[in-house]
Amino acid sequence: MKRKFVTNLILIILLNLLVKPLWIFGIDRVVQNTVGMKEFGFYGALLNFSFLLNILLDLGITNYNNRNISQNHQLLRKHFSNIVVLRLLMAVGYGLITFAVALSLGYSGRQLNLLFFLVLNQFLISFTLYLRSNIAGMQMYTVNSLVSVLDRTLMIIFCAVLIWGKIDGFTFSVEWFVYAQTAAYVLTTLICFMIVARKSRFPKFKFDRRFFMVILRQSFPFALLTLLMSAYTRLDAVLLDNLIRPDGDTQVGIYYHGFRIFDAAYQFALLFAVLLLPMFSKMLKEHQSVKELTRLSALLLFVPTIALAAASQVFRTEIMDILYTDNITESATFFGIIMTAFLGMAGTIIFGTLLTANGNLRILNITSAIALGINLLLNLILIPRYQAFGAAVSCLATQGFVGLSQFLITARKFRFGFDFRLLARLLLYISGIVLFGWVTFQVEWPWGTEFLGMIAASLLLAFLLKLVDVKAMFILIRDGEREGDF
Repeated sequence: MKRKFVTNLILIILLNLLVKPLWIFGIDRVVQNTVGMKEFGFYGALLNFSFLLNILLDLGITNYNNRNISQNHQLLRKHFSNIVVLRLLMAVGYGLITFAVALSLGYSGRQLNLLFFLVLNQFLISFTLYLRSNIAGMQMYTVNSLVSVLDRTLMIIFCAVLIWGKIDGFTFSVEWFVYAQTAAYVLTTLICFMIVARKSRFPKFKFDRRFFMVILRQSFPFALLTLLMSAYTRLDAVLLDNLIRPDGDTQVGIYYHGFRIFDAAYQFALLFAVLLLPMFSKMLKEHQSVKELTRLSALLLFVPTIALAAASQVFRTEIMDILYTDNITESATFFGIIMTAFLGMAGTIIFGTLLTANGNLRILNITSAIALGINLLLNLILIPRYQAFGAAVSCLATQGFVGLSQFLITARKFRFGFDFRLLARLLLYISGIVLFGWVTFQVEWPWGTEFLGMIAASLLLAFLLKLVDVKAMFILIRDGEREGDF
């Protein structure tokens, strides 16, 4: 299983490295600068609002289904047609409730028009993720890797035409940005549906009320977990928009300057969870030890994450200055803090995924509920006084609590022994990164050279300390699955 994890992780990371940086820096950044901070803040606030209730589109079915199909492949044919109908009904409910809340908050006109397409996009994203959970559950990792970048690839093509196509009489706006996303999501959803329908021998849609109730009851803990995680991750921007008047849109724009890169890093880290959840689920059902796979995946994620967080802190102003044109100082402060918070998010990706595969939903929901309370309390205290900076501090405290608590719970439940030698190597690695950061202040090279040099030196140190053992991974890929230490 470790061999399968490494080979598919390499494939999915390579695909995403080809596509997602182009989307983030070639399209998304250009859109932010083209429409302006206030306009993009208007879009960002509505986007986060559409996220807050999107749990109603899924109710935990995707994670439940991923774990269930990974352990019982034969259930795909039995469940698929019923779940498709159930999700369509849930989509109607999500749309109605979202618009009811929007109207009660005073949304009108242009806000409602853009929100309609954002709501549609949320449905398409959620439905595609459900379809991909079936693909992953059937152990079709290569296919899942390819479709994971399909939507972004299509968006790049559509947005490039709109931005640089020089269409007569056309003016690019955030609305067209959203329309391009909708078109890409529609095509991706259709392709994924055809793949899963073929595997399940999809005969016809079914309406089975008893089946719906069973699925919703079993997926409820997953739904609650998704709701809590979405809330403590996405609440910041919504509170910024509503607690600060009339400067809310501008503060959300500052928030998104830093959060976009945080979110991009999260999308890459999420690739680990996409691979690990079905693998962990299958291994646990077959009573295999997950210790080595957990250790391997944690090191592969944390080592570059630590280097990225440190380099982002050191060069926060330079990064924001080269990417954006407005509010650079405020954006840089926010960015430095939130990239440090990503270390906690990385812990959730690995250890939260293992606990989910093991069915420890109750403890995950408890920690997530506490995290939501921490996030809400800190935001209410800090945002009115410190604005986007306050939201960043809240994010750091929340993500740090979640990542650390889930690590400790995982170590206790799976009886992972304390490895003092590994801890010593990690501390030496972190000390080395701090030293590299100090050195960059002493030399007068172009900052881009210093940034890349710091990242390269950090990764080289990781190889020397054997935190990332490339030779062992190549042997693993060549010789197949075997047990051993990395």
